[in-house]
Amino acid sequence: MAKQKGLLIPKPTKMPNKERQCPGCRLRMPADTAAAYDGYYHCSPECWSIYSEVLGTQFSNAIIFGQVHQMTVDAYALQHAGGSHKNKSITIHLAGLHAAYDLGIPQTQIPRLLQQLANYVQHWPYYVPPLSTGPMTAFDIALAGTTEEHILRVKKWADFVWDAWSDHHTKIASLVSSHLH
Repeated sequence: MAKQKGLLIPKPTKMPNKERQCPGCRLRMPADTAAAYDGYYHCSPECWSIYSEVLGTQFSNAIIFGQVHQMTVDAYALQHAGGSHKNKSITIHLAGLHAAYDLGIPQTQIPRLLQQLANYVQHWPYYVPPLSTGPMTAFDIALAGTTEEHILRVKKWADFVWDAWSDHHTKIASLVSSHLH
């Protein structure tokens, strides 16, 4: 901490002139030594920090939460596939977007379906991640100024991500239909 006119000013945590690119979504952000991340998703600490802000917004707004929270979680997970991200997680999140887009299941009912799937599937298939999952990232969602804009941006982002995984739509549809009654 630096002292200025009797006040303690925190030292900046950004590393000057240093950027870090997220390996999942390719978002470039100033490197932040204070950004914490446990490594589950294939992402940078800075990207995880932005995503955490988006989740905070959703948890504090029941309208956003009810309309797009599951879609947000699924889009982020699929945009950050790779690394140590498990096959089970990829399958579950593909199933979440399949349930939303192809089955028309409301967002608030999808988690129950995903839990059932997690209980039934014994072997989790591997899905080759796409080279790109579209131009939007969690950063675009964080910039939304209104509830309506947040919801629209999440839906557009999830559209890009779901489309990017189109090579696997038939496979995930088959897995979901064969394991859920």
